[in-house]
Amino acid sequence: MGENPNDMDHLYEECGVFGIWGPNRDVARLTAFGLRALQHRGQESAGIAVGNGETVLVRKDLGLVDSVFTDADLAAMRGKVAIGHVRYGTAGAKSWESAQPHLSTIGTTIIALAHNGTLVNTDELRRELIERNVFFRSNTDSEVAAQLVGYFTTQMHHLREGIRCAMRMIDGGYAIVLLRENALYAFRDPNGIRPLVLGLLGHDDYVVASETCALDMVGAKYLRDIAPGEIVRISDDGLISEKGVKPRQQARCIFEDVYFSRPDSYVDGSSIYSMRYEMGRQLAREAPVAADMVFGVPDSGLPPAEGYAHELGLPYGEGLIKNRYIARTFIQPTQELRQLGVHLKLNALRDNVAGKRLVMVDDSIVRGTTSKQIVKMLREAEAKEIHVRIAAPEVKWPCFYGIDTGTQDQLISARYSEEQVCKYIGADSLHFLSVKGLVHACPKGGYCTACFTGDYPVSIPDDFSSERFLTGYRPHNLTKPPRGARMQIADFVHEYHEEDNA
Repeated sequence: MGENPNDMDHLYEECGVFGIWGPNRDVARLTAFGLRALQHRGQESAGIAVGNGETVLVRKDLGLVDSVFTDADLAAMRGKVAIGHVRYGTAGAKSWESAQPHLSTIGTTIIALAHNGTLVNTDELRRELIERNVFFRSNTDSEVAAQLVGYFTTQMHHLREGIRCAMRMIDGGYAIVLLRENALYAFRDPNGIRPLVLGLLGHDDYVVASETCALDMVGAKYLRDIAPGEIVRISDDGLISEKGVKPRQQARCIFEDVYFSRPDSYVDGSSIYSMRYEMGRQLAREAPVAADMVFGVPDSGLPPAEGYAHELGLPYGEGLIKNRYIARTFIQPTQELRQLGVHLKLNALRDNVAGKRLVMVDDSIVRGTTSKQIVKMLREAEAKEIHVRIAAPEVKWPCFYGIDTGTQDQLISARYSEEQVCKYIGADSLHFLSVKGLVHACPKGGYCTACFTGDYPVSIPDDFSSERFLTGYRPHNLTKPPRGARMQIADFVHEYHEEDNA
């Protein structure tokens, strides 16, 4: 099996979003705090847009939150409403234009839009918009969403109606925050694939974010999740909620629970930490092993490792020390640094592992290169046995809804059996949590498990999925696309008016 040293051996979500309505607050600074809490969701770029009642200001750049915004920047961005974004790019080039929030105009009104997820039918929508003399500055799906909202708003003469129309046209997974000079909007895809939560700050100010940990950061109280297909508008008139599109079968991304979300976050009222702990307990029931110590690969492997050890009554300890001052973005490694590989971030704790039978718990294996390097590191630290347990099923299918697994040939478990992967990484044994076991550990239900099963909840256009699958793999259980997503824009506007007049 070959390996590419440039390949990242984890799944990465595209980004995190944050929005705040607070006329008497320092909204830019609070947004920066919220983005710091969401920094794990994206380190490529960061941006903040502020509405001050008259216009919209935006500051964005490539880099981490603390490197993009100075105190002077934040002090200059006074306003009553703000949105923010951190990005790990999966759709679009790595450039300033690809950084968000995306700034656009609708007539004389300036809007800013920040988006988490991936839209799968943007190619055809971009073509139709270009035919209607709408021009683009980047190739991001976020700009397509902003331009689509703008196009429909000019047709309907109402921004919220423009959002409703756009939601009926776009397919994929998305959680979007949008602002104009005097209002904040938040809306979510009808399957609820990407997360979005609502919080109350004080008595009458509101916060929306990708995770509850961002609410905690700014002192907001979690109220509820934004519902699939819902539009929330927050302004001087208070909070208004309405159905943007009809909700479909819920399909929340299960990898939020496995890896993406911070362990101190909650999803629909359920603790991420508790679910990961239960994943470890279920993994122990499915694949027990005699060992001297159980440890987790920092950070998302720690809770399931605790659960695994607790279920079997085995000692739990530290086997790896993480260097928390290594950022994965903008390091341009030399070949010498690439050969150091995982040693840049992790080091074996020899005192704890030498001469011992170890159980190493991690959240997933994607390409296998990181697991292979860690096992080798533990061997060099004189571990006696190394049994690898993964708190998720085998990742065999690419994701099209906001995770950077564009092609199936990147996924080691799509090409090789569990035994072959075990041999490749050099472990004494290897076991993945079953799909049934994972769903059991996540009691809320209604998940997208496409990366494990190939059951895609939203149809994928041929031009988007072309050459993404290996020979012999055929995705199944694809729903038929909703009518509005495949219509000509002009026809769609005509039908929308007919529905309103019926």
